Amino acid sequence: MTLHATTPSSVEHQTYLALQILALRLKDETEHLLKPEGLTSTQVNVLHILRGAGDDALTCGDIAGRLINKDPDVTRLLDRMEKLGLIERARSGHDRRVLLTRLSSQGRETVDRLDAPLMELHRRQFHHLPPKRLELLLELLGEAANSQGA
Repeated sequence: MTLHATTPSSVEHQTYLALQILALRLKDETEHLLKPEGLTSTQVNVLHILRGAGDDALTCGDIAGRLINKDPDVTRLLDRMEKLGLIERARSGHDRRVLLTRLSSQGRETVDRLDAPLMELHRRQFHHLPPKRLELLLELLGEAANSQGA
């Protein structure tokens, strides 16, 4: 991907721009897929987080810490999802100040139903790359992500 710029830039800057453009395109395609469901990618991310937690209920902070796209108001996000019937929240038996969140049966049905369409979308998004190239890309992106904390 060649990016046109009016000023000279480094390979690092060009890589940054390419990743930003790709990330926005992938997100737009995902949002388009989810629009008929009335869901955002962040809400689906919450559903995946809660499904991954199994029978364990999570606090708002637990969910916020695992989100891909950080949301400044996770409480309000969870309020909307509860109104949609996707999640259930209850006070902790140990500390009444703590609200615990788990997937509702409707939320589980929704996230399970979205698995196949999302996997098909991802296959289409990366169909042009053979598996070995995808593995290399994943490895390189993992290295870049891990170096951010260093």
